[in-house]
This record gives sequence, structure tokens and C-alpha cells, in this order.
Amino acid sequence: MNRLVLISGCSGGGKSTLLAELGRRGHAIVEEPGRRIVKQELEGDGAALPWIDMAAFARRAIEMAAADHAAARGQAGWTFFDRGLIDAASALQHLTGEPILEKLSGLHRYNTKVFLTPPWPEIYVTDPERRHGFDEAVAEYDRLATIYPALGYDVVTLPNIAVAERVDFILDRLEAK
Repeated sequence: MNRLVLISGCSGGGKSTLLAELGRRGHAIVEEPGRRIVKQELEGDGAALPWIDMAAFARRAIEMAAADHAAARGQAGWTFFDRGLIDAASALQHLTGEPILEKLSGLHRYNTKVFLTPPWPEIYVTDPERRHGFDEAVAEYDRLATIYPALGYDVVTLPNIAVAERVDFILDRLEAK
């Protein structure tokens, strides 16, 4: 059984908070590639930032997500990813038209259940790493909600409930296989 689990969806929908709670409960977690790249680029005067060069940013996210996937493959137990390769590849494909999504998603499969955080305006905030607006976040969510099923994933939309209850919801769905 593939125990690599993606949590994707709307930017600002609570993914990082969910991952933190999953980590507190003893599960392996992988921080979002995009946030790590932005931190690195801001610390080093880099230009692979979504608001400067989105294509370079997406290519770096693909590389990082592929490395994350490879590193997690041999681990026991569930490993939860805050976004991953499909999110990065879909962003690059949307931007450039480069048809890489299907190829990359076939090489690096995750658990068939993918959990999406829906748009949740009440908790959406911008920060130094998330500078885009809510409308852009919703458009991205809509793309992902279409892409994952097209790639053979079973999308489970997370309810807008408290963090601990959301984590219980995820773990219950995974155990119900």
C-alpha cells in the first residue's frame, strides 16, 4: 500500500496547520516545497519566486517535490505532504503549456486518496510567502480539483472544521481503505 499522502487544495485553506497537527501526532510530514523555496530565495536574493519568475519557481518546486517523494518512499507509516509534485507540475503546465503533468505523475505516485482543503475565506491570510489574493487561490483550487481525478486519484474534500477534527477525518478515511 502506498503510504505517501498528499494534502493539497486551496492556498490558505489550512494545509500547513494540518501537517503540524499530524506531526504532533507522530506522523512523518513534508513541508510544502513552495514555502521552502520562497524562504531560500528571499534569504539569498534569488529570483525563483512566484511573483518574479513563476516558471523558475515551479521548476524548482518540481525538483524538490520529486526529491521529497524519493526520500519518503522507504519510510514506515504514513507520510503526509503539504502539496507535492502534482501541484508543482500542474502550475508549470498551466503557465507554459509544457505537457509534463501526466508523465511526472505516473513516475511519482502517491496514495490514491488525495485530501483537498477547499477555499475558506474566514481563515485565508497573506504573508511574506503567500502574496497572491484569494481569487487566485480559488482558481488554483479549481484546477487541482479537476486535475487530481483526471490522474486517477480519489479526491476527498476536507470539511471546514477544527484542526483536530480535520486530522481525525483524514486518518479515518485512510484507515477505511
